[in-house]
Amino acid sequence: MLPEIGHDGQERLLRSKALIIGSGGLGCAQAQLLVRAGLGSLVLVDSDVVEIENVHRQVLFDEEDAKLRRPKAEAAASKLRRVNSEVGIEPMVMKVTADNILELIEGIDVVLDATDNIETRYVINDACVLRNTPWVYGGISGTQGLVMPVLPQSGPCLRCLFPEPPPSSALPTVDVAGVVNTGPPLIGSLQVTAAFRILIGSPADPHLLSIDPWRSSFRRIEVSREPSCRCCAQRSFEFLPVD
Repeated sequence: MLPEIGHDGQERLLRSKALIIGSGGLGCAQAQLLVRAGLGSLVLVDSDVVEIENVHRQVLFDEEDAKLRRPKAEAAASKLRRVNSEVGIEPMVMKVTADNILELIEGIDVVLDATDNIETRYVINDACVLRNTPWVYGGISGTQGLVMPVLPQSGPCLRCLFPEPPPSSALPTVDVAGVVNTGPPLIGSLQVTAAFRILIGSPADPHLLSIDPWRSSFRRIEVSREPSCRCCAQRSFEFLPVD
């Protein structure tokens, strides 16, 4: 019924395969929405287990998962199969690295970032630009979040916006800064909306969204491709293994 998607768009979703890297607060929100929307196939990758401090924001998990220290990818897949049994869901308990990222994105139509560290995001960016695979960057710490769709063939990549990764010590993490539990579902839902548009062939213009739900702040920043970008312009993939 929704004209923005329509019957043809729904059919395209059914034929699509997405990869979510991370099964924490962002990944749980993303996975639920994709599965409930009728995505065809979903791959979940995460190396961690559920802990009790995760439960306040990682909405696919409960106290029993934490008690048993279930791997997040497997616990999430188990819940999601009860939501929509027709979606092919593949959990992978592993860490995403420069050595395995290209294999992971093989055959994937869109990648969703649900990671908790900047280093992995630069690996994702290199791999997706190299393979021309769309991906959706997203992150939140405290009450502040960012979202940006990356369309390698037509728009800016992560390094156009942030040419070099800042030191890990310069970025507040959830462990240090905490996170308001309304934030991950909000950021995750915006990432999935961008993924929907990519999958049905109606991607939005390149932009960065800066969101702070605590302060009711929502800002769209237009971004453009950097002609001197070392990744998408110069095709230098520094965060992947050198052949």
